[in-house]
Amino acid sequence: MSSKTDHIVAHLFRTEYGKLVAILTRIFGAAHIQLAEDIVQDTLISALDDWSKNGVPENPEGWLMLVAKRKVLNELKRNKMKREHHLQKMQNEYSPEEIGTIFFENEIQDSQLRMIFTCCHPDLNTESQISLILKTLCGFGVKEVANALLSNEPAINKRLYRAKNTIRESNLLFEIPEGKELESRLETVLLTLYLLFNEGYNSSVGDDIIKKDLCLEAVRLTKLLSTHFRENRRTSALLALMCFHIARFEARIDDHGGIVLFEDQNRDLWNMEMIEIGMAHLRSSLGDSSLSSYHIEACIAAEHCSANSFESTNWKSIQKLYRLLENFKPNAIIKLNLAIIESKFKGYKASLKMLKDLAEEKELKNYHLLPATQGIFHMKLGNYNEAIKFLEKAQKLNPSAAENSHINSKILECKNSLSS
Repeated sequence: MSSKTDHIVAHLFRTEYGKLVAILTRIFGAAHIQLAEDIVQDTLISALDDWSKNGVPENPEGWLMLVAKRKVLNELKRNKMKREHHLQKMQNEYSPEEIGTIFFENEIQDSQLRMIFTCCHPDLNTESQISLILKTLCGFGVKEVANALLSNEPAINKRLYRAKNTIRESNLLFEIPEGKELESRLETVLLTLYLLFNEGYNSSVGDDIIKKDLCLEAVRLTKLLSTHFRENRRTSALLALMCFHIARFEARIDDHGGIVLFEDQNRDLWNMEMIEIGMAHLRSSLGDSSLSSYHIEACIAAEHCSANSFESTNWKSIQKLYRLLENFKPNAIIKLNLAIIESKFKGYKASLKMLKDLAEEKELKNYHLLPATQGIFHMKLGNYNEAIKFLEKAQKLNPSAAENSHINSKILECKNSLSS
């Protein structure tokens, strides 16, 4: 297959993986998530083999659904599942005709919602819930899950194994909860989609700065939640936040695929229609007392999107919002943002003093953006030797390939300034 075809196939597999796993888990029951994943992987392997010979079909999504359905029926006919799982029965006994209807679009969406809430069952801890939903519903690889959760691959593999084992032994139902249980599990669902979007927007693996597939998948699932739970204002707030970030996609990458810092972005490239959609979602998220961190982050993004230039940004309002956000979820990353914003009021020297103090925070010991920011601020003050020292430190903390390239360009800029 050509590189263009490879890209199409990779995009398709990413977006269809979660749908297929959700449908098959509905058929086999939550206890057999691994079986569902195995059949989906087998379906994707069949697609690669067939499409490499015959080309990508006109309706590749339909092709995958049809092949997956055939494999399900074959699995049931062979009765292999009952033998391999000690004669355990499926959650539901479906006829071939009923299985066909489960592949209809409205049933696919229902299956995905059930899958989301099954993964977020209270019998699982929060880390396992998030890992499972990223892996099974969103098609993340184990490495991507590890990066999104600031963990490592062996730990994630163990977490996924334990989570699936808990689901199997607890015989959890594949359903959407109601009442108070729905409210608590919805919080984890929203956090998972938030992490999914962040991994796409600030990609931690590969050469791409933005993985648009992941961002758009997060938006799709959040919209799915928003459609079914219209009264939940946090869902609308999260959707608004995503829209504001998506609006800046094109301005965030230069012609060579490099990072463009926020202050250097060409605002003419911002998608004003998407910003308006974000504003509409933000307005619909307001109106009651259920303020959340998603509301505050959406308001911060809205302030940025409303400014005509970087210089005219309402930094005082953004500072207040970050302080409010710190009350909701206090952590070192928010302190780092507040230290950066302080430069707008007291200058870079004052910010550098705050950043130096933050270097003692345990959460920031291996966080490359702290020394990278210190390096950039020293550059702005003309302290090029100090800047190089911090930028090189940032490189040793495993930034993404795109971030590393940007840091390299800044080091070169410092060296050129020293030699001129």
